[in-house]
Amino acid sequence: MKTDSLFFGLFQRLPGLLLEVAGLDVRVAGYRFIAEEIKQTAFRLDGVLKPPEGDDERPTVFVEVQFQPNDGFYPRFFSEIFLYLRQQPTSGPWCAVVIYPDRGADRPAPLAFRSLLKLPEVRRIYLEDFPSEATGALGLIALIVCPPDQAGVQAQRMVTQTSPPLPASEWLNFIETILVYKLPKLSREEIKKMIGIQDIDIKQTRFYQEVFSEGLQEGLQEGRQEGRQEGRQEGEKIVLQRLLERKFGPLDAALQKRLMQTDADTLLLWSERILDALTLDEVFLPPS
Repeated sequence: MKTDSLFFGLFQRLPGLLLEVAGLDVRVAGYRFIAEEIKQTAFRLDGVLKPPEGDDERPTVFVEVQFQPNDGFYPRFFSEIFLYLRQQPTSGPWCAVVIYPDRGADRPAPLAFRSLLKLPEVRRIYLEDFPSEATGALGLIALIVCPPDQAGVQAQRMVTQTSPPLPASEWLNFIETILVYKLPKLSREEIKKMIGIQDIDIKQTRFYQEVFSEGLQEGLQEGRQEGRQEGRQEGEKIVLQRLLERKFGPLDAALQKRLMQTDADTLLLWSERILDALTLDEVFLPPS
């Protein structure tokens, strides 16, 4: 399951959740969670929780969700942070937060960077330490990382909880979106039955809309030279490829080529099939 976008959506909508996870006792009011690109480099920070302009008391929080072991992670992460701070010398205090599913995903830092892990500004969070019965916003994180065979119980706990931290429709959107990507072999009808809520169109969830918007913008930029309509179709192909990869894993070169060369009607058909398909072959079956 692709987790980065799920966590990005949670922290963007609930910035206080990141502060809570990191154990930072600061006021959440005014914080904004964004993806920050560092100018004149190929670096892009996954997420930055920024206090209001001129507030030099509360920290800027850099966060990375690292679910795959990566021996080169710490050199890249710290390089991005310090380059960001160099380019924004008026920044106040800072904090770096790395979220791991468990300690096994945390690879040893190279010797040159090892002492940085001892800084009070650096915090490593292991979600295996989170109680499975967590509720509220923390319960959404517990749902993301819980074993698949426990997802139904955790989701039901979240659905029936009183006074959720988001409006009811948005709260249910998050729960169903997590389950759709956590349990790709289940149809939407099976997920609906599992948690006992009425059907929610995945295309109306905040997660889908943000991914679609991002892919559409890329497609529009790439296709601008060839006209607005072609650019829109390119964006739709990009977002479909991302959704396919998040559900089934990376596409091989032949499928990517087939996807990018398809016509608008076939693209629509494949987009409708992805929600209930259990395999890639079911998505790409010829029209009946």
